[in-house]
Amino acid sequence: MSQIDFESNQLVVAMDHARYFGRVPGLEDPGRTIETLTEAGADAIMTSYGVVKHYREQLIGKIPTLMRLDGGASVYRDEWLRAREWRLLHDVEEALDLGVDGVCLMLFMGSDVELDTMEIVAQVAADCRTDGLPVMVEALPCPHESVRDPLDAGCMADAARLAFEHGADVVKTYYTGDAESFAEVSANCPAPVLIAGGARMDSERAALEVVHGAMAGGGRGIVFGRNIWQSKDPVAMLRALRAVIHDGADVDTASGHLG
Repeated sequence: MSQIDFESNQLVVAMDHARYFGRVPGLEDPGRTIETLTEAGADAIMTSYGVVKHYREQLIGKIPTLMRLDGGASVYRDEWLRAREWRLLHDVEEALDLGVDGVCLMLFMGSDVELDTMEIVAQVAADCRTDGLPVMVEALPCPHESVRDPLDAGCMADAARLAFEHGADVVKTYYTGDAESFAEVSANCPAPVLIAGGARMDSERAALEVVHGAMAGGGRGIVFGRNIWQSKDPVAMLRALRAVIHDGADVDTASGHLG
């Protein structure tokens, strides 16, 4: 059985960025980042095959770990959300051999690789069913003539529902801008919905406001990377986020953790 309980709210730290960008400020030393955020109270870490392989002793059995199985070209070739190719790079057997607690995949709605990502999700979901590994699917609307606004609540709700229909146990997607519109996303997806952090926001308070709104709109937590480990004080930021996600704190109260 997985250590990750997606029936409860979750604060997941994303650390898979370098497999697309290469060098990423804040991830120069993955081991130190893992150690720091584990001690600070992260609920889980989602990362790449390479990080799990090289820092396995700091992850497996220490903190619930999800591993990304799929991928495309690097930032040198493809702009994010405009992927021209997408592949399953690691299989469920590798995930099980490494001892991870779950896997993560993409579903790019509206992109050239939409069907490829759906096929990968369906295949991995079937492979994981027997072994009980939860499947997190990052479901994102992509620029397309049919997707006029990728942050539109209706588009986001459709992407989340497509992920669920193809086998996701938990869905990761973007916040729509306010609690009322995000409620359309969470209400139409039977699986728990967590929000992605995306690029680093203007301030720590702005990030807390986003999380507070998502939780008010039925969200079940976050999968944040840059808005945690690129913060001026990652430990304080993680504790502030925990206050919103696990304690139901308002933004002013949570901001008290930032000093």
